[in-house]
Amino acid sequence: MSRKLLRTATAVTAALTLASALTACDASSTESKSGEKVVLVYSADGLKGEKGDGWYDKVFADFTKKTGIEVKYVEGGSGEMVQRAVREKTNTQADVLITLPPFIQQADGKGLLQAYAPQGADKVNGRDKDADAKWTSVVNNYFGFVYNKKELPEAPKTWEQLLDPKFKGKLQYSTPGVAGDGTAVLIKSMHDFAGKEPAMEYLKKLQANNVGPSSSTSKLAPKTDKGEILVANGDVQMNFAQSKSMPNLGIWFPAKEGGAPTTFALPYAAGLVKDAPHTENGKKLLDYLLSEEAQKLVSEVGGGFPARTDVKPTDANAVELTKLMNGVEIFEPDWADIDKNLTAYVDAWKSATGS
Repeated sequence: MSRKLLRTATAVTAALTLASALTACDASSTESKSGEKVVLVYSADGLKGEKGDGWYDKVFADFTKKTGIEVKYVEGGSGEMVQRAVREKTNTQADVLITLPPFIQQADGKGLLQAYAPQGADKVNGRDKDADAKWTSVVNNYFGFVYNKKELPEAPKTWEQLLDPKFKGKLQYSTPGVAGDGTAVLIKSMHDFAGKEPAMEYLKKLQANNVGPSSSTSKLAPKTDKGEILVANGDVQMNFAQSKSMPNLGIWFPAKEGGAPTTFALPYAAGLVKDAPHTENGKKLLDYLLSEEAQKLVSEVGGGFPARTDVKPTDANAVELTKLMNGVEIFEPDWADIDKNLTAYVDAWKSATGS
């Protein structure tokens, strides 16, 4: 089963959420306030709970309790985080970078990561980690869509159904080339429609119903839950966690008419930042994120899938997630092609949709 990655693309102007193991903090103050007993994480959004009840909230607090090392946290889109780290290369701030594909690969290509195989990395599937130990998946995840269960008793089944005029102004997906899950819309549509041109032709038609651009995928779920929109894109881990406090939120996977529902893996991958100010603390955090203790909480607390193949949770969330994925075909994108041609694909989308 594929477990590659992806999440927010090129840098955007949206403000970054700054938090420190659950408390807001300026990255530049990391050392001055806490000396060397700190580690700074730059991460794609989705694993920190809006109410302080996410996987990051739990494991960061546990890590600090065990080690005395305070976790500082900066959240944004995947591409956003990579671009921020690039800008800081001459004055490195982050110790650990966690993002989705193809942006973790881009981070490596830009010379941002140093090799480190965390304890437990030998239990991670080879497809879910870099052969040179530049990054390792810590939470597995899948691309998906959400819908409002109150207004739509049944989830849509196909891409074609979304062209129905009843979805005009009631459908929204995050912006490809800005949001990772938005870029995932391109990847999945190109797969399901068997090529770039037919996918762009479809997305051109879909634009008639699209509310408009959104730099943040996570903001679409609350809008869907409230009925402001009826359908949006997302990902399983984030939306499953959100559904615990959003009762009208349902998860589904579009199929091409006549085909099966499909998805692909979007794991959160973590790497040690090159020339990090707190390298040893970064290594300790990576070790802890892949520990059995932390991995067993991925489904129970985070609503995701463990990265370690030897951790097989049986909690209620794990059972529900397994049922959710039943009957869904999982394909593996050609990440090398996407990394090489992402700009061209986004440009094609802009041209097709007039965005």
